[in-house]
Amino acid sequence: MPQALALGDHVVTQLRHAIVAGEIPPNTHLVESQLSIRFDVSRGPIRDALRQLESEGLVESHRRGVFAVGLRASDVDELYMLREILEVKALELTRAHSTDASWDLVEGNLNIMRDRVAANDSLGFSRADLNFHSAFYSVAGGKRLESMWKMYEPTFAVMLELTNAEDRDLGPTYQDHLDLYTTLRNGDIPTAVEMLRVHLQGSRDRLTNAFKRLHAEA
Repeated sequence: MPQALALGDHVVTQLRHAIVAGEIPPNTHLVESQLSIRFDVSRGPIRDALRQLESEGLVESHRRGVFAVGLRASDVDELYMLREILEVKALELTRAHSTDASWDLVEGNLNIMRDRVAANDSLGFSRADLNFHSAFYSVAGGKRLESMWKMYEPTFAVMLELTNAEDRDLGPTYQDHLDLYTTLRNGDIPTAVEMLRVHLQGSRDRLTNAFKRLHAEA
């Protein structure tokens, strides 16, 4: 069973990246038998992966089969709107629920981001970046709020890979996160919320630029 789960995780991760990055264009018919050959797995993990991606809104099932949806500009806007709503609420809840120990996970990911800047590792930076933001939900202590974020976190993981790849220098992005963390620890929630909104707008703009570049190269 663990091996089957690992295969399913591998397939869904690769398919998600290909769909979000546009490597698999919208309206592409995703045929189980073809994907089984492509990933060298049985149809079970393929079927599980397609169900997961359908729950994330990246594929759709029709009578004729399963088709890639991808991300339109309206989808990106909606995803960032949803993320802002959830993450702002998480920041607001940190005032009442945070402890020094609960901030360790946030600080730990911030330290990884700093190290990845020094190594010029945009992929490692992206993973720590997302984990940094995800840790706010643990600090906030809202289990249902966190479960809503977890539904879309994998899509944002791919989106962050694309946006951070646009940055030749990751230092300013790291500094933005450090400033956000410092502001939160000082208890200035209104300023932290405004900083977060500016940060998310910048991320959305970089993703738009990344999509334009990828489509121009296609």
